[in-house]
Amino acid sequence: MTEQLQPGASAAQSPTKVPAANVPLRGSEHGEALGASFYETVGGRPTFERLVAEFYRGVADDPVLRPMYPEEDLGPAAERLTMFLVQYWGGPGTYSEQRGHPRLRLRHQPFKVNPEARDRWLAHMRTAVDSIELPPLAEATLWDYLQRAALAMVNTFDD
Repeated sequence: MTEQLQPGASAAQSPTKVPAANVPLRGSEHGEALGASFYETVGGRPTFERLVAEFYRGVADDPVLRPMYPEEDLGPAAERLTMFLVQYWGGPGTYSEQRGHPRLRLRHQPFKVNPEARDRWLAHMRTAVDSIELPPLAEATLWDYLQRAALAMVNTFDD
């Protein structure tokens, strides 16, 4: 833990211990990160593999979501989601190398993603996020993204 002074405190005063923020700094506006990425901070690919495996355990028996995965085995879908999350959070760009630009809304357009499907997706993802036991700030950051992504995928309000 890094000791930092509280605002308004002088070096002569006793500093209060405040955890250093784990926010990657950039060398320029669009430059390389100078610190660890979120991907590295949460443990890299193994963390996302655990997240996705737990998520698909729930999807496997879900009567609304399971039909959206046409493949007999959920393994290929799990690998695609893992690659996407790894890339999004600062890991290797394998997803784009293999599949091109993510275009999430376009890729989900063939499926009826209504509020019920969104809520079921989020429920399974909530279980998955809880299972990987991230530090609170990392958990909140990940969950915020997942909620926004799920909201953006809704493409119909029909049952």
